[in-house]
Amino acid sequence: MQHDLQLVIGLVILGFTIPAIVAAYSEGQTPRVAALVFLIGGGLVAWAVLQKPQGYTLDDIPQAFVRVIGHYIW
Repeated sequence: MQHDLQLVIGLVILGFTIPAIVAAYSEGQTPRVAALVFLIGGGLVAWAVLQKPQGYTLDDIPQAFVRVIGHYIW
């Protein structure tokens, strides 16, 4: 479960950084904070993939979201 949580948090963080990077470039600024957050999200995803013994496939990602959400809602 811990690896699923790391994967989900990392993917959500990565999802939020894409608009931040685009917004920074469109305003003519350097996306320093967005790049740092991107590295944090990518690090969480990489850590989750490397720590899970059998790894993750693309089919496992939606199931990981469901497991994490189900764990904290139920």
